[in-house]
Amino acid sequence: MQDDLYQRAAEEHRLALERVSRAYEADPDKRRDLLQEIHLQVWRSFANFDSRCSVRTWVYRVAHNAAASYVIREKRSALVSIEDLEARPGEDRLESEGSRQHALERLAELIRQLKPLDRQVIVAYLEGLDAAAISEMTGLSPANVAMKVHRIKNVLARQFHQGGIDAEQQ
Repeated sequence: MQDDLYQRAAEEHRLALERVSRAYEADPDKRRDLLQEIHLQVWRSFANFDSRCSVRTWVYRVAHNAAASYVIREKRSALVSIEDLEARPGEDRLESEGSRQHALERLAELIRQLKPLDRQVIVAYLEGLDAAAISEMTGLSPANVAMKVHRIKNVLARQFHQGGIDAEQQ
């Protein structure tokens, strides 16, 4: 049963798991390692799956927990709180507003800088999970999830488009 659940989940959520790994790791080689770790943890987790939540929610919870553990273990980059990101000046602005790939890479880099809980919330939101499902994953209340999503989106948008808070105040 564990193998069957995993096979179906891995097929159904393959692209989502790849996006989760991309949200947590920029380096392609390390991202492949992280994706393998996520798949291993998802497979292992189905031994304890009790159907109290959807398979989708379960897979996202396990994937984000595995990715957050990876980031903490690696300690390669400084993680920032949403407050610190909000107060920090923007880094490189987009040179070409028409460059979709560049824009996606810039957004992914901003997301990778967030602390694991904020990253988990925004990535789950971007994957189309509602506040109730994200609440199940994170243990936050649905109202707190909605507030975090709103706040993170505003900060990311400001960082992305305006080059940071300092540029706004000039």
